[in-house]
Amino acid sequence: MGMTMPNITNGLEALTRPSTDRTRCINAENPRGGKGRAAMTASNLGPSRKGTPCLKNIPPGQDVVLADLSGAGEIRHIWMTVTDATSPTGPNVLRNLILECYWDGEQTPSVCVPLGDFFCCGHAQACRVESVPVAVYPRRGFNCYWPMPFHSGARIVLRNRHNEPIEAFFYQIDYVEKDELPEEVMTFHAQWRRQRVTELGQDYVILDGVHGRGSYVGTYLALTALESRWWGEGEVKVYLDGDKDYPTWCSTGSEDYFGGAWSFAGQDPDGRMHEVTYSGAYMGFPFHSRQLDNRESQYWDADTPVTRGFYRWHIPDPIIFSSDIKVTLQQIGVDEQGYFERQDDLASVAYWYQQEPHKPFPQNVLETGERDRRPR
Repeated sequence: MGMTMPNITNGLEALTRPSTDRTRCINAENPRGGKGRAAMTASNLGPSRKGTPCLKNIPPGQDVVLADLSGAGEIRHIWMTVTDATSPTGPNVLRNLILECYWDGEQTPSVCVPLGDFFCCGHAQACRVESVPVAVYPRRGFNCYWPMPFHSGARIVLRNRHNEPIEAFFYQIDYVEKDELPEEVMTFHAQWRRQRVTELGQDYVILDGVHGRGSYVGTYLALTALESRWWGEGEVKVYLDGDKDYPTWCSTGSEDYFGGAWSFAGQDPDGRMHEVTYSGAYMGFPFHSRQLDNRESQYWDADTPVTRGFYRWHIPDPIIFSSDIKVTLQQIGVDEQGYFERQDDLASVAYWYQQEPHKPFPQNVLETGERDRRPR
């Protein structure tokens, strides 16, 4: 009897197999991804010498189409970089640039997230991230490896909702053209939400209103603590396929969900506890700060509430749903008297795959206004 070969869809083994896919890339040097059409523009060094490395002077309110693709294919890698502040009066670039993705001619986006938060850099602050699907390297080198398949077309839009022009925006989208994709292949989704002050005793909603078949694959959380003592006793809860009062899946606490334990505790030389940051393949706590960059002042107090950023990728352990899914986070803390209900400032990104069509997102980042995106 002959050997049955495994269905190789990812991993190093795939590199050994011939493919009919056609490699393409889009950037400012080749905005349409044309074959044999890259690096054509001239600079002061002459023809085809780095003539158009970036998009320049994107004014406030302008929308820029980064990619407009026809036919079947899959985006394999996205790289982007931009300044994090345009001036002392424009520090929140990473919250005010909105990334949107539309698949197969849909009218509402499957991805709608502030640029920084999409790459696990919330609070309009860049930090180093070293994970499998998202990596951020010095300085603000944003990389995404989430596979993004499309059956008949893809459109990626950058919306400038910053209060000042963006002088230079660099990007590259690496993708393949395919002859076709199986009909059942699911598309990538990412949704941003925020509550500036969570409701007492009410779970924060990371994701809701999703209907169809799919897999939940990741969570990013940008937390600003509005109360003292430990914040992370709340459980992440996942309601699946008709769950009502109680979920099918839950964590044992917030730091547990993101892969840590015991309050991420390390000890200073004087014996006081401090939180230890880390960045791993599937989970991380890459950001912790009491002061945000680009907000220095010789007049006003520059201190902020404690801000933190976390990610968890359900790649080896995707959470499968067949009809619907809801993901929430309890706001529970602990102090000398025990557990207590907290109110903090939470922003999050949910990442999932599902078969289209998807339901329109209930909270549109473009409609939130600058204050609702502004970090504390």
